[in-house]
Parts: sequence; C-alpha cells; structure tokens
Amino acid sequence: MTEFSSSFEGVPRHVAIIMDGNGRWARARMRPRTEGHRQGVKAARTAVRACAARGVQTLTLFAFSSENWRRPRQEVGTLMDLFVGSIGREVPELVEKGIRLRFIGDRGAFSERLQARMAEAEARTADNDHMDLVVAVSYGGRWDITQAARRLAEQVRSGALEPEAITPEVMDVQLATADLPDPDLFIRTGGEKRISNFLLWQLAYTELYFSDILWPDFEEAELDRAFAFFAGRQRRFGHIQEQIAGNGDA
Repeated sequence: MTEFSSSFEGVPRHVAIIMDGNGRWARARMRPRTEGHRQGVKAARTAVRACAARGVQTLTLFAFSSENWRRPRQEVGTLMDLFVGSIGREVPELVEKGIRLRFIGDRGAFSERLQARMAEAEARTADNDHMDLVVAVSYGGRWDITQAARRLAEQVRSGALEPEAITPEVMDVQLATADLPDPDLFIRTGGEKRISNFLLWQLAYTELYFSDILWPDFEEAELDRAFAFFAGRQRRFGHIQEQIAGNGDA
C-alpha cells in the first residue's frame, strides 16, 4: 500500500533485503558454498538485531526464492537443514526482543515437518510488537501476483466482485504482504543490480540501494550507509517538490 513514509530521523519504516553473495564469499576462500550459507545466517542475525535497535518496524529478508529449487540437490538440502536449525535457535531471542516472525511464500513446497516448525515459530512470536521480521521462502514476486489474481478471478466468477471494482488497493489486499506497508528501502548485497523477482508489486516506489559487499561480510556499518542513502532521498510518489513541501497546489 503506497503512502508517504513516516520514517523517524532517516530510518526507513520497512526494509527489504536480498542477501546475495554467500556462494561467492565461500569460493573466494576456497570453502564449500554451504559454508557461505552458514556465515550468511550470522549476517542475517546481525541485520535483524541492528534493524530492531534502530527502530525499523518491518524487516523482510529474501531467504529462498522459488527459483532456488533449481540449485543442486545437496545445496538445497543444506539450506533446508540450516533453515530448520535457525528457526529453533532464533525464536527464543525473537521472543525476548519482541520481534514477530512470519513467513511468506509457497509453503506447500516444503516438508510437513518444516511447515509445522514455521507455524510453531509464528505462533510463539505472534504477540510481539517491537518489529515484524518477514522471511520470504519459496517466494517469487510473480508467484505472489499470480496468486492474488487467481483469488480475485474466483471472486469475479462467484459474482462477489465486479471486474471494474478491481483496483490497486483491492490487489494489495490479496498479496502475501497485505497487512504490511510497502518497503521504503530495498537493499541488495553482492554487487548485482536487479530485484530478481522479489516483491515486484510492493517495490514500485521503494528506494533501491545496491552494495558490492558480499552478504556474509554485511555489518552494521553498511546498514548505516544504506540508511544514510535513504535519508538523503526525497520521496515524492508522483508529486512535485512544492507539493511535498506544502507550497503547491494539490
């Protein structure tokens, strides 16, 4: 849902991150790719703590895309093991720090055991209100939009919704992030400059920050550089500068 940001002292309300570079980090050190993913988990923990400490309201991490299933079976298996283990280890601290955990994506692609662990973690943190931590797993922006379109099509077919009543606001409600504000700041590490099928609808007015740092090396200093970049941007959402300043005609 696009609206003016209510950031305090340059801190974005909602930060979305593509955590890229684990494999290249490991290759540069002649280590297996799995070691890069293990170090990436540590960097994710740093990012969560730092965002919570700085007053970010929502942090969305792209942990596993719908395209990542195409990777070698061994690597996918290791990622799933890391994912399961991380849920168990991190939930106590999330509860302590008042962070609510939720997952978005196609859960049906995961084992019943993993789906149960995800649901349990969400239930244990459901009452927390300091920050929302959203983990996108088996997620793709096109998948998200397609699922939303299918739900709207069913409503039209049943007669509950007229086609002309479908607006961007109506579409928003059908997305995986329906109850969350759109991201204010998008960060991608690893030097690539693309959004890779992540939150395609939601990133329409998001400020984009690309970092050459590989994800396992991501530290609070780089997060602060991204926040400084964001603080220097003027977000107009289609308006002109005078309107933002309150000096122009609507």
